[in-house]
Amino acid sequence: MGVKLEVFRMLLYLSFPVSMFWVSNQAAYFEEHVVRRKREIFPPDDANRRRQMQELKKRVQKMHEEKVLRASRD
Repeated sequence: MGVKLEVFRMLLYLSFPVSMFWVSNQAAYFEEHVVRRKREIFPPDDANRRRQMQELKKRVQKMHEEKVLRASRD
């Protein structure tokens, strides 16, 4: 019974990682979870968001220039 038990345990130990790899690489799983999450983090580009980013860049640049001017005066 010892050899059969060891073969069963080895099959069990090897089948778990292989099955998890197979399940996680299914296209439906990838589409459902990964692509949806990517779209939440990086939403599609639109004009309003682009305008807001340009305004933010201008404010940050202005703050940086003011900081440099204050540092050069001191």
